[in-house]
Amino acid sequence: MTSASLEVFGVGTARTFRVHWMLQELGVAHTVHPLQSRSGETQEAEFLALNPRGKIPVLRHGDLVLAESAAIVGYLAEHFSGDERLIPPPASRERALYDQWAFWILTELDAHTLYVLRRHGDLANLYGEAPEALRAAREYFRRQVEVADAELARGDGFLLGAHLTGVDVLLGSCLDWARFYGESLSETLEAYRLRLASRSGYQRAAKVNFPPEVLAALAAGQNA
Repeated sequence: MTSASLEVFGVGTARTFRVHWMLQELGVAHTVHPLQSRSGETQEAEFLALNPRGKIPVLRHGDLVLAESAAIVGYLAEHFSGDERLIPPPASRERALYDQWAFWILTELDAHTLYVLRRHGDLANLYGEAPEALRAAREYFRRQVEVADAELARGDGFLLGAHLTGVDVLLGSCLDWARFYGESLSETLEAYRLRLASRSGYQRAAKVNFPPEVLAALAAGQNA
């Protein structure tokens, strides 16, 4: 299957950024549909037919429709990289480690900490104020992210060695998200985050995912 029919739905969040970043790293031609969270676009019938969860990002590649940012990042890396640098081969030791990092990042950092800050901070009008949950989420993030800090401190620059993989895209987006919410990072993590942000693929993706109108909405607390 070629990239000619590849479409991405969604901009403006850390989760959509992951998909745009991977696409820019790969240099894959695609079409972007700039739907935003909290705009009502993801609740329209046409979009819900693609993703009944009503969430972005969504990838459509031919007759395949795929949601969930980590699944999309992995699919793109596996199908378009042309080598094994962006994602290790299936059934390998390295792939098992890749999956371990991916599941940890998506659960312990994204869902259990950063999105708690989102739900009960900017979106407290929808989900309710919960100051104790916010405090606990920040503490838990700091404790959990020490695992990545230790790995990077003794490694070769990235989570799985000397080359960027999809799990760096996932972790880098979470570190950006944490900084957006005022979290400080260790010297190792901040250097890693800035090194990722210096990549041309990252910078191109940022322009796609965070155009001026989206940045204005983020500043106003309107996106998720």
